[in-house]
Amino acid sequence: MAEQVERNGAAPLPVGSVVGILGGGQLGRMTAIAANRLGFKTAILSPRPEDPAASVAHHHICAAFDDETGLAKLAELSDIVTYELEQLPADTLRWLIARVPVAPGVRILEVAQDRVREKTFFSSVGIPTAAWRAVERKDDLLAALAEIGRPAVLKVAYGGYDGKGQAMLEQTTIDAEVLAIWDRFADGADMTVIIEEKLDFECELSVIVGRSADGDKVAYDPAFNIHKNHILDTSEVPGPFTPLVVESAKAIGFNLAEALELVGVLCIELFLLRSGELRANEIAPRPHNSGHWTLDAAHTDQFEQLVRAACGLPLGNPGRFIDARMQNIIGDDVAKVPGYLQIPNAKLHLYGKRDARPGRKMGHVTFIGLTP
Repeated sequence: MAEQVERNGAAPLPVGSVVGILGGGQLGRMTAIAANRLGFKTAILSPRPEDPAASVAHHHICAAFDDETGLAKLAELSDIVTYELEQLPADTLRWLIARVPVAPGVRILEVAQDRVREKTFFSSVGIPTAAWRAVERKDDLLAALAEIGRPAVLKVAYGGYDGKGQAMLEQTTIDAEVLAIWDRFADGADMTVIIEEKLDFECELSVIVGRSADGDKVAYDPAFNIHKNHILDTSEVPGPFTPLVVESAKAIGFNLAEALELVGVLCIELFLLRSGELRANEIAPRPHNSGHWTLDAAHTDQFEQLVRAACGLPLGNPGRFIDARMQNIIGDDVAKVPGYLQIPNAKLHLYGKRDARPGRKMGHVTFIGLTP
């Protein structure tokens, strides 16, 4: 089966093997550091020489994600390839899979990067979501909105993240504004969007699950997440959840990992309704911002878990040994770094980015013990 690498029955990769990583951002950086800690070498492919992961890797291939010369070099260097982002051409993974093992495989990538495919998959495995409709033509937009009802959320099917490609459609949003939002997002090109029911939820949470090629699975404690301007601001563990909610969230993660034949880690973002029910929002087939607390408060962090799964090592203990609150450092928040360095229970992680721009994740700080 060419679609997804399988290392079932294969011996763990030996020390000194090379873990290839598609993507040079902070997730790739922290994955490379975890791989190095386990005795592996790393090769990063990313389009910019100053990308955060480049400075911690043994090899950096500066190339676009569809550059066959760069991909051939990555395949030549690597014993296994993983990825830190879902904004990748699926054909890139298919090209690599023909030459080197890749984990996770292409199926989960294709599900995660298309909201229509993602919502359809959730339904197929019995995971409830907000009511939604797919819209491929502007002429059908208002009819779909009428069916779902206001308030609603318009989301582009492909390419949106951190609030990009999303718009709230309130009771007061007139039809002309709705059509103008379509025009702004489409910018003259063909486009598919979903119109999604705006849920009356109590809070947002996420759970990270790891799965090995032989089917072993682990789950981390669900994180209680707060967003500002559509970007994650804080993640706290433990969250204010009942034991039933915790177990239900983990069960959803396990269900997805098994159905997608995951080898690696995934994150499922969820809404907790006031009724106590959960609704799936979206998945990420990689380590996730809301799991950064695991670096300082879990026995095995999410990045090491990815490396373990991809390289055929036993999965690590996901247990949390202390309460924690992760705070993102975004844009000009870097001015707060000197203050964080004075806090005894603050664990600071900076990503090596030089330019602080609005909305750019520059690092994070984790407060151990939930204070201050």
